[in-house]
Parts: sequence; C-alpha cells; structure tokens
Amino acid sequence: MHKDIRLHGIVGDQTEYFIMVVGNEAYQRYFFNIVQDDDQLRIFSPGNELVITPEGINYQGNGGYFCEYMFGVDQPASDLSKPDIINRLVMYGARPDESGTVRFSDRTSGSETYDNIFFEGNAVCNYFYFVHSSLLSRQLKNQQEELVKRLGKVIKRSEAVGDERDDILISEIFPLLNDDSAQLFVVKLINRHHREYRNLFRSLYFRNKKISDDDFDQLVSLATKYRIDRYQQERIRIDVMYRSPANKRIVDEYRNILLACNSRGEISNLDNARLTRLKTLSVRNKIPGALFYTLDEMLKKGRNLKSSREQDYIAATREILEGIFFREIEIESRIDRVDMLKLIQAKKATMENRDHSFDQLMLDASKQCDEKIRDGADTSLLDGFSYVITYLDRFDSVSNLVSQLAFMENVRINEEMLRGLLEHKAAFDNLRDDCFHELFIRDLLANAYLGSFGRRKVKALMEGLVAIEARWSTIETLYRQMNEIDQEERIAIVLLEYVRDRIRNFYSKFTTKSDQEALRREVVEELKTKKRITADIPDHLFNETIFTIKKEAMYLHALLPQIIAERNVGLREDFLENSGLDRFYVEELEREYYERNGLDIEDLYQIRKGLS
Repeated sequence: MHKDIRLHGIVGDQTEYFIMVVGNEAYQRYFFNIVQDDDQLRIFSPGNELVITPEGINYQGNGGYFCEYMFGVDQPASDLSKPDIINRLVMYGARPDESGTVRFSDRTSGSETYDNIFFEGNAVCNYFYFVHSSLLSRQLKNQQEELVKRLGKVIKRSEAVGDERDDILISEIFPLLNDDSAQLFVVKLINRHHREYRNLFRSLYFRNKKISDDDFDQLVSLATKYRIDRYQQERIRIDVMYRSPANKRIVDEYRNILLACNSRGEISNLDNARLTRLKTLSVRNKIPGALFYTLDEMLKKGRNLKSSREQDYIAATREILEGIFFREIEIESRIDRVDMLKLIQAKKATMENRDHSFDQLMLDASKQCDEKIRDGADTSLLDGFSYVITYLDRFDSVSNLVSQLAFMENVRINEEMLRGLLEHKAAFDNLRDDCFHELFIRDLLANAYLGSFGRRKVKALMEGLVAIEARWSTIETLYRQMNEIDQEERIAIVLLEYVRDRIRNFYSKFTTKSDQEALRREVVEELKTKKRITADIPDHLFNETIFTIKKEAMYLHALLPQIIAERNVGLREDFLENSGLDRFYVEELEREYYERNGLDIEDLYQIRKGLS
C-alpha cells in the first residue's frame, strides 16, 4: 500500500502549486528544500530535480508534463483521431523525426516560465512529474522511453487529469511502475486568475447557454482586474462552451465527419450536406459558431481537402487590403463603397464555405497596420481599418440576429434591437441599394430548412423595416407584429405537443367536428391549468394543428414506407414542398421512425442526399 505526502503553496500573485510525493517509503526520505534567499522550492530525487521559482520552473532528469487538452488547441493527428485521448503528454528530450516517430535523448533539462506553461498547455491546470526507481535504465533516454510505455497510455486517457482528482490520478499511475521502492513525484500548477475567470464564465454560460450584457460586463471586469489577455480569455470560453453536453454531441459529430474526410482526402457532397446540417442545427441550439470554426482550422490546416487555387473572393480581399492599406500610400486610410461591399461579400462567401482564409488575411492586415504605425506611419491609417472592422462587426451582428429569428424558436426581440437593425440596414443600403436584402434576406428565404414561423418573422421584419424607413410605420408597430408572431409560435409549439399526446392516448379518431371540439376543450383546460396559456386558442391555430397531425400520420404510415422501399427522393421532396411542414420537423419524424423500427440511419442520409 503506497503513501503520499503533499505540499501546497502559492508563488507570485497567481500561481498555486501542489506537490505530491508517492511511494511506500515516502515518509522516510527527504525530497525538498527551500532556498529562502532566492524564494525557491526545490523538489528532488537521485538524478531528478524540479525547482519552483517566482518566474517559472527549472527541471532536469526524467519525466515530463501533461494536461487536459483544451478544445481548439493544436493536437497531433494521432491524438485527434482517437476520441479517448483527452490529455496532452510531453516528455523531456522527446522529438519527432522526419517519419513522425518520437525519438528520445539525454538532453532533458530545461526551464519554463509560468506564462508559457499556461499558454502552451492548459490555461488553468498543468502537471509535471518525474520518477525515481531502481528498475529504470541508467540512461535518461531509455528511462523516458520506459516511462512512456508504462504510464503514457493511462496519462493520456485519464479523466482525473481534467477533473483535478489527484487521488484517482495517483492510484491510476503509481501501480504501473511495478516497483515497491519507487517514488513518484507530481507537481500540479494552477493559474488562480484563469481558474476564477473559467469558473465565472462556466456558471454564467451553463445557466442560460448564453452571456447577457451584464454577465459579459462581469467577465470584462474580472479579465481587466487580473490582466488576462484576450487569447487566453477566448480559449477558456471556447473550452467551457464545448464542454456543455448539448454542444459537445453536435460538435463531436462535426469533428468525426471532418476526420473521415481527412482520411479520404476529400469532402464529398454528402459529407458537406451533413456538415451544413450540423451548422444549421448549431444555430437552432444556440451553439457558438466559434466551436465549428476552431474545428475547421484544426482539421483542415495543412491538408489539401480542396483545390489549392485561391478563390476569387479571397484574391479580391487580398488585393483590397494589400493595395489600399499597404501599397497605395495616398489612399491607404480609405476604402470606398465598392471595396467595402467586396470585402463583406467575401466574408459571407468564406462563412458559407467554412473557409477561414479571409479571417487570416484580416489578422495579417491588422498586424501590418500596427507595425506601420509603430514604425512612424500616420495614425490616420487606423481610420481606414476601423471602417472595415465596423462594417464587418455590423455584418456579424445582423447575420447572427436574423439567423436566430429564422431558425430558432421562442427568440425574443426588443425595440432596441429593432432600432439597431434599422441603423444597420441604412449602413448596408448606403453601400448599394437593396444591399441589406441581398446580404441577409434573399438567400435565407430560399433556404429549404426555413420553417413557416421563421419565414413569417423574416418577412415581417424586412417589410417592417422598409415601412419604417418610408415613415409608413414605427418601431413600436413592428415590435408588436414580431411579438404577436412570437406568441403565436409559442402557442403552436405547445398546442402541437399536447394535441398529439391527447390523440395518441385518448382520441384514436378525431375526424368529426364533435371529437375535435371535445379535444379542443380538454387541451385548453389543461393548458390553462398548467399556465401554459392564458387565453383561448385561435381557431386557425387549432385547425392547423389538427391538419399537421393528419399530414404527419399520412407521411409516417403511407408515404415514408414507400419512400424507403423505393428510395424515392422525388416523392419525399414533393411532400416537403407541398405539405407545408418544416423540414426540421419532418426530419425528426424520420429519425424517430428509423430508430423505432431498427433501420439503418445511413440509408436515411442517402435518401436525403437528393437535397444536397
């Protein structure tokens, strides 16, 4: 039975350390000393040493460091392709050769600053370790290889690392040394500021799956107080958002599809349809797009999944940014309307194609702009770049809001948001007449997945904004219209749920007027009792609900079996176009049908392929 000794302390103003020494003879050996003049803590065993200093750590001997992978960090392809590998393990003196095989050397000593430890590794918690055992080889490079073979598999897969369950972690790895006299030294370093930021963001995000303005102000205040740089803030937020279970399921599926594409070296039409479907679902489920952008960057970087020829929209972007910002001195702070519209259209195209070359070009332009000013260029250079950034921010803001209105249920919009949209519309239409409709509305109305209420909201929004600009209407009127549609949508969702349940359990026949009236009275009474509604249900909503359920039954019992048997894509598309049912709704019915009847879901994807 092994024993362990633990030391705990804080170095500097933000780094907390826990030192664990494990072994059957842990209490019988000296393993640390304090250098008070230099404010250092030295942990050692024969041949091994790790020194904790105010600035960072120094180490020599065997061992290495490990941490939980944060979502979005670069991972070796071998790790990325195995979902059970969740931790990063780095051994001192290990380097990959040209073939990718890891080679070990005796050069294992080194040092790391705390900034670099929490930048290269996990932003919150990282572990360092070394081992003293008489059973290990004498040469360091052989010791390292032996430790990887004994401990590596468990360390890279242990959930205890991310959970910071040190007791479980020690119980998992110490027995693998197979040496009763061995000593295991583990040093855990925690960035207290990053941990506080992570915990705050996690509590705020998990509460409502979004961050309100007040919540964001708290985060900004905390980050400012602790001087947490924006990169660390972003990677912490992305990692927390990914770990929300609802997010993780969809994002992991997206990752698996991209991994399969990588193994084949191409993205097929079916794969692309699935990826697009997952992105659409992400909007409905409030999953941040940053999670998908991060995966695209990780899994496409350096991999020729598409033609290497630069897309026209990227070439145009490069020309505008390089020519205006960095080539033509006379106009380097100006971008005209035509240029601005080209940049916005390029951004829109890159989003549709999941191509992040545009973002990289913007980042490069920003860096070069800063360098020019640092080297003495006129600060007015920033005016032109700020003009671009302002419009691109407008594009992101409008695109997100309109997409939410179109594809998400129960999205509330207020008068302030409508005023903002009116301002954005004027700015875009200033670039070119009807530009707002071209950028945000036209393609949306042609989207096959746009449901009936989503279509009503988008059309009412566009018509209302136009009427307000023409002084035929007001913000208040448009708000009431949008709110009425929203209320009707809420009632329709609840009504469909309750009526379908009632029909399944009590009303096998509901074709007569008397049956329907009885059904309506019971549903209204139950919904009012449960305070799901406060007023009577409009006639047209109830009738539409009954009609929807009839169409659902007809599709499930008559058409879908025929579509499956004949693989008849045309029949399916004809029903979707003429039934008035939302594609999301029909696809959920299809999925439930396949699961209930034990059918292969891949066959359903093949039938849907006709949509791509």
